[in-house]
Amino acid sequence: MLVPLLERLHDEKCGRDKANNRELYFDKYCMLVLLYMFNPTVTSLRAIAQASDLEKVKKRLGCKRTSLGSLSEASRLFDSSLLKEVIADLGQQVAPVGRDNRLSQINQTITLVHGSVVSAIPNLIQASLLKQTEGSGLVQWRLHTHFEVDRYVPTRIDVTPNGGGEHDERAVAERTIECDRLYVMDRGYAKFTLFNHIVSKQSSYVCRLRDNSVYEVLEHNELSEAAIDAGVLKDEIVSMGKASKSSQRPNHKIRLIQIRCTPHKNRTGGKAKGSTAPDSDGILRIATNLLDVPAEIIALIYSQRWIIEIFFRFFKQFLGCSHLISHSQNGIEIQVYCAIIACLLINLWTGRKPNKRTFEMLSYYFMGLASEAELLAHLEKLKRQDEAASKRS
Repeated sequence: MLVPLLERLHDEKCGRDKANNRELYFDKYCMLVLLYMFNPTVTSLRAIAQASDLEKVKKRLGCKRTSLGSLSEASRLFDSSLLKEVIADLGQQVAPVGRDNRLSQINQTITLVHGSVVSAIPNLIQASLLKQTEGSGLVQWRLHTHFEVDRYVPTRIDVTPNGGGEHDERAVAERTIECDRLYVMDRGYAKFTLFNHIVSKQSSYVCRLRDNSVYEVLEHNELSEAAIDAGVLKDEIVSMGKASKSSQRPNHKIRLIQIRCTPHKNRTGGKAKGSTAPDSDGILRIATNLLDVPAEIIALIYSQRWIIEIFFRFFKQFLGCSHLISHSQNGIEIQVYCAIIACLLINLWTGRKPNKRTFEMLSYYFMGLASEAELLAHLEKLKRQDEAASKRS
């Protein structure tokens, strides 16, 4: 399934190889990165180099023995953006894995937006300098992610240094907005110009606001029994941004829905890393430009955000992306895009959301511990369980 798609990458940067002695090509490098992701015993770049010397690996992946230096060079040399075409081709084959029937009236693609931070340990000299100047020997990168709920796969991850300005979550989000999507965001993305840009692209948003947001109520919407049962406290049309410059105010109607939630105290006490975040007051304030969707459905849409949190746990813990095998932005992008490919492949192989047991069975299969028949039997068992659960519901 994958090899024909990666073959288009084979000649990348071969034009600069005047001596005609290149042995590690882009498509083979990607296959080795995927081997790293699907084999828990391969945990580092050095381990990949060692695995590439195994006859079975060379036969299965069609690659030659690869040195640590060649792997390190490949992460900086090959153009990571070329993998986006492979992701797009695989993405077209992925079918929805089960949408909540209550969301049937939402015609736009529900897309979760999130930025997760990963840390890389640079070389010892750079780490020492960072320690002296910034108090940390780590380099942090932010993964700006768009995740489709229906297909249960990330469709886009942009890698930037963790910082403000053009790398700020909201700035990156504004550059990547597409049409006909419903963007679901947490309060870090609450910015009126971003809301305006989303609406101008004929898309929609559901975004949590900060607890201290200032607004004026223009209209009160009556709550249905279903909304009350869902914990909705208020449903209002509001005016916001009066203190902002005219160019930065909302240019559309904003609906504010308040939902009861379990109050919690800030786990850092509001003191870690200069944070002044207050404790939650037990109310979620959700802003949206969807004026006709029932309030309980807006609450349900926002609750889908937990999916991307679980994805990042899978992404870091199971696909090995808590450990970066490259310290360059291009190399990190290659690793991240290969992780997206891995998620797409799991979806295509299994036709369902990835879970720990299924990932383990796939890993056993690739390590030669499980046969193809055993893997297929596992997937068939999951299929029967899904069908039984569907009948019960």
